[in-house]
Amino acid sequence: MSDRPAPELLLALAREAAGRAGRLLRDGRPADLGVAATKSSPIDVVTEMDLAAERLITGFLAERRPDDAFLGEEGGVSGGTSGVRWVVDPLDGTVNYLYGLPQWAVSIAAEVDGEAVAAAVAAPMRGESYHALLGGGAFRTAADGSSEPLRPRPSPPLDQALIGTGFNYVATVRTAQAAVARRLIPRVRDIRRSGSAAIDLCDVAGGRLDGFYERGLAPWDLAAGDLIAREAGAVTGGRPGLRPDGDLAVAATPGVFAELQPLLDELGAWHDSHE
Repeated sequence: MSDRPAPELLLALAREAAGRAGRLLRDGRPADLGVAATKSSPIDVVTEMDLAAERLITGFLAERRPDDAFLGEEGGVSGGTSGVRWVVDPLDGTVNYLYGLPQWAVSIAAEVDGEAVAAAVAAPMRGESYHALLGGGAFRTAADGSSEPLRPRPSPPLDQALIGTGFNYVATVRTAQAAVARRLIPRVRDIRRSGSAAIDLCDVAGGRLDGFYERGLAPWDLAAGDLIAREAGAVTGGRPGLRPDGDLAVAATPGVFAELQPLLDELGAWHDSHE
């Protein structure tokens, strides 16, 4: 088994790859952007640029670290021998991108022996990127290169908390999620839906949201944003006692998390029943 690389090296590669893919997506978006395929339903599209961005990322990383594994939204799984795995969402917020909305991002996390140690999220239309190193904090970098630590907001009471969420593209699942949101709305300040889980998690990290939850997220949706949120000082989890997963992902300031997570569990945010 080869020696494990320094997390700082992995972070530098993740940031460079995310930045390159972000610039490709921002500058190369064609006016007649087409749909290359479909994902879980006809509404959930895979654009030509989505595929191009993943090819750029995997090519860049494979050239520099040929023995690493990959888990990508568009490219599936590839094995490796180094103990390092890259978890890649080349375009989180595909439908936003398709419609010309600015809430989309490139998300890359590096895992060593199954644990995320470095994360980078690039949001070019915001003129920002976000990154974190396990044990090293989380940071926001502006377009001019200036960087500042990410910090969540002080925890408000739950009824004053602004909560982000997302909805599935499959209509029956989305309907169940809407039923949960209907019951949650009277208990919080308000709900926002950006269309990008990676950005929502970074917004919890940076104090633009007090909390976030969603059902049905894949590992590439979560890996980078979860580490960034945790390193900033937010709390993340799934159902009580569990890590975030496809059943439920929750991230919030510590005080909001303590109220929001059990409430979401009680409301059934982790399953697709309409009850």
